Amino acid sequence: MPNLKEVRNRIVSVGSTMQITSAMKMVSAAKLKRAQDAVVQMRPYANKLKEILENVSASVDVSENKFARKGAVKSVLIVPISSNRGLAGAFNSSIIKKTWTIINELKDMSITVIPVGKKAYDVFNRTQYNIHGSDIPDHGNDLFNKLTFENVAPFADSIINAYAAKQFDKVIIVYNQFKNAAVQIPTEEQLLPLEAPKADTTKKKADYDFEPGTEYIINELIPRSIRTQFYKALLDSFASEHGARMTAMHKATDNATAMQKELKITYNKARQASITKEILEIVSGAEALNG
Repeated sequence: MPNLKEVRNRIVSVGSTMQITSAMKMVSAAKLKRAQDAVVQMRPYANKLKEILENVSASVDVSENKFARKGAVKSVLIVPISSNRGLAGAFNSSIIKKTWTIINELKDMSITVIPVGKKAYDVFNRTQYNIHGSDIPDHGNDLFNKLTFENVAPFADSIINAYAAKQFDKVIIVYNQFKNAAVQIPTEEQLLPLEAPKADTTKKKADYDFEPGTEYIINELIPRSIRTQFYKALLDSFASEHGARMTAMHKATDNATAMQKELKITYNKARQASITKEILEIVSGAEALNG
């Protein structure tokens, strides 16, 4: 029979844990609403801008477009986007797992990994894939502290400049795409080079007139689109993190409630057994005295 004091201490401990998980759930729920609104508003604009500039880029000669490249891919930059904190279920592990899958698929190429988020940084910083000799920061852990386009743009620009300088032939971002509070989809997206959409034989190919000119489109609008895509991925990841944490803390609270209920039943049984034992001892003693 378990000791009453030990069971009572466990009940108190589980109750304290339940208060923490419940509070974390409410905090994530409040942050999720703002993050969800931000990504829902950004997504249509980012997707349409990407579609337009991919079509425009396809109509520009590759020799004139430094963001479109042909030939064999020899070096790849992978940017996995995780979070700075845990307690979010499989949110971080799914991104790390998908990144390793991509690395294994591209093992014949030169691979560099620049993680965004402390959890991914802690994993890949100890591997051979961490960045060396580049102007790109080795991580983007501070981006989530103030997630604004102005704060994200310099990090995205460093990636764009490295690609334009031909340090990498391809840039891939890996992030959790937000679907709803309970579902996050690990997504692999090619940031660079820009690829033309698949040809649709039923549609007539558009003929573009560039105003003010091709150079402006390439040097201004395409980098702006890439910054927007990167910012959208961070917003998706941020909303997914809070959705995953809210779901995980909700399940943890439910489990703690069930555990506390079982412990109370165990405590009551042990207490009843203790009382019964004491009564039996008193009765036995009284009978012994009566001889």
